[in-house]
Amino acid sequence: MYNDATAMAEAIKNRTVSAEECVKASIARIETLNPVVNAVVSTQYEQALECSRNLEIGDKPFAGVPILLKDLGQEQEGVLSTSGSRLFANYKAQKSDRYTQRMEELGFIVLGRTNTPEFGFKNISDSALHGFVNLPLDVTRNAGGSSGGSAAAVSSGMVVLAGASDGGGSIRIPASFNGLIGLKPSRGRIPVGPSSYRGWQGASVHFALTKSVRDTKRLLYYLQTYQVEAPFPLRPLSWASLFNASKKSLKIAFLVQSPIGTQVSIEAQAAVLQLLPILEAQGHQVTELNTYPLDGRELFSSYYMMNSVETAQMFAEIEAGLGRKMTIKDMELMTWALYRSGQTIPAYRYSQILQDWDRYSAKMAAFHEMYDVLLTPTVAGVAPEHGQFDLDKDVSKKLGHMDDYSMEEQQELIWQMFEKALAWTPFTAQANLTGQPSISLPTYQTAQGLPIGVQLTAAKGREDILFSLAEELEQLGTWS
Repeated sequence: MYNDATAMAEAIKNRTVSAEECVKASIARIETLNPVVNAVVSTQYEQALECSRNLEIGDKPFAGVPILLKDLGQEQEGVLSTSGSRLFANYKAQKSDRYTQRMEELGFIVLGRTNTPEFGFKNISDSALHGFVNLPLDVTRNAGGSSGGSAAAVSSGMVVLAGASDGGGSIRIPASFNGLIGLKPSRGRIPVGPSSYRGWQGASVHFALTKSVRDTKRLLYYLQTYQVEAPFPLRPLSWASLFNASKKSLKIAFLVQSPIGTQVSIEAQAAVLQLLPILEAQGHQVTELNTYPLDGRELFSSYYMMNSVETAQMFAEIEAGLGRKMTIKDMELMTWALYRSGQTIPAYRYSQILQDWDRYSAKMAAFHEMYDVLLTPTVAGVAPEHGQFDLDKDVSKKLGHMDDYSMEEQQELIWQMFEKALAWTPFTAQANLTGQPSISLPTYQTAQGLPIGVQLTAAKGREDILFSLAEELEQLGTWS
């Protein structure tokens, strides 16, 4: 068993082991562990084995490394792609996404797809189609979402790296619950298209869940692109900025209070507070903030409105493709609520939301002129127990009759629908709206042995700062 993808790729290149042996070993672990964890929902073993036998290593940095991709937005032509939805239980992708193409060009061998909540709307993975993803450390708990299947696959040892995506914390949240590294790259950093160029208006970004900083850094370097046809092109980071940068003192602002005023567990606060003397001993300047840089409730209200409009647009395309109207029986209740609420939001309100996001981005750019990094807990608690975020009966009943309510009432119901889950994960979505890079690091364990991550966020385009600090903490042995 190799510690990370870099070590495995080096062993394959040096012929210490063959790609086929690595693929077979991962298949064996999936077959053994998945009945307990429920992380993998479809497989393509024969295709993967054939690819491993015909592998040309060349200059591919991850040649021969077997991985899993998320069953949402990481499509591969001719392969099952369900998005966690009963509507797409038998759907096969018509074309490959550029993210997937690039991962294959880097030498990765795809073994299958990982479990995700329906259309990725939740911070847990519990789709009606595929079922719960169990936390490998405690199967009474959920592995998180929406990249929960990928996180559980890596933390259980099925693979050393798995594809993931993040539209509001969907990489960082399960990374925290599973004791992994979860980077959400800057908006515009990762290849997009052709199925979608501006996922959730740029809030959603694809990347991976990893076990080492070097894997995370190398993957970002080789995966990044300057895509002129994309709506948010970003200048690539140089090799020198990522791999040859000299250590410098950073200005780090920290906060342990929730941006929406909800409770943060003592353990989540401790995850941050225990790092402060370590950071100061390394020469960094640490400052406590009195308030969060942005209005958390305003931010999440705009986020939910975006979810509503984008879901309505998505189902308009689905209806056109299927030639019929959607009904509540076609989807889960929370998806239905978002879909129907998106019908009532006028265009001018949506335009204002996107202008608000620009305002948030400008405010955070100014913030990072004073501070290099914002340090917070990644989440407010450990991985939730199954059923912990179940909806109240009264809320569920109202969600089933969304068309009976005004736009304002619908948005209040959307807030209530997510309220329990949001209180558990209030720290992550801000970076999605502003386009900043943000990373969860596995630096803390509770007395019960459950991980809680810390989150580092930097200015847009400055993943190099995050890697510098993450690598320093990794080398100091702070990993839990």
